[in-house]
Amino acid sequence: MTRSVLVTGGNRGIGLAIARSFADAGDKVAITHRTGEAPASLFGVRCDVTDTASVERAFEEVAAHQGPVEVLVSNAGITRDGLLLAMPDGDFLDVVGTNLMGAVRVAKRAALSMVRARWGRIILIGSATGLMGGAGITNYAASKAALAGFARSLAWELGPRGITVNVVCPGLIDTDMVADVEPKRRQWVLDTTALRRPGTPEEVAHVVRFLAADAAGFVTGALIPVSGGFGMGN
Repeated sequence: MTRSVLVTGGNRGIGLAIARSFADAGDKVAITHRTGEAPASLFGVRCDVTDTASVERAFEEVAAHQGPVEVLVSNAGITRDGLLLAMPDGDFLDVVGTNLMGAVRVAKRAALSMVRARWGRIILIGSATGLMGGAGITNYAASKAALAGFARSLAWELGPRGITVNVVCPGLIDTDMVADVEPKRRQWVLDTTALRRPGTPEEVAHVVRFLAADAAGFVTGALIPVSGGFGMGN
């Protein structure tokens, strides 16, 4: 079955791997990007998830191109790392505004058409650090941890309409976003990862694809780690 899929922040890293995975399976796939350009093989729409009007325009463009969104993957996110005592309020608010409120905006907009169709899949990309925490990432960890409460509450609201809401929580994944992670911290994460290696964006994409499938129709409100064992038990 071909579905209309939207991946926010889908022009690189985990988002791009997810988008390509859906496209390879035959789905109609659109991605949002705030900067840069979309790959030629994917339909791209420029969108700032911190701006409700921008989100509305993006969804309208996607619907006109491939039909209303049936599968939403909320992946857009940013980091502004630093110790809290030295962190400007703006850095904290920017991360929460993008990672949490951006997910809220796109999920709310996607749910409108899903409710009418009485079917839908909403998949939020969280982080294992949202469950475990870590020094220098209070803003990032808070924004990702909040996705759990949001997703589980939304799962209750949308479940009667046949819509599932889940969170995928990657650990250390080899992407541009983690390229600048301090070597000492990277080694600490690897040392506390049972598999002793970073993951790949494609390994995250496989799990996202499963959650979007009919086979996962009875999975909702779940936090699914793709972390190699990092943060087990949290």
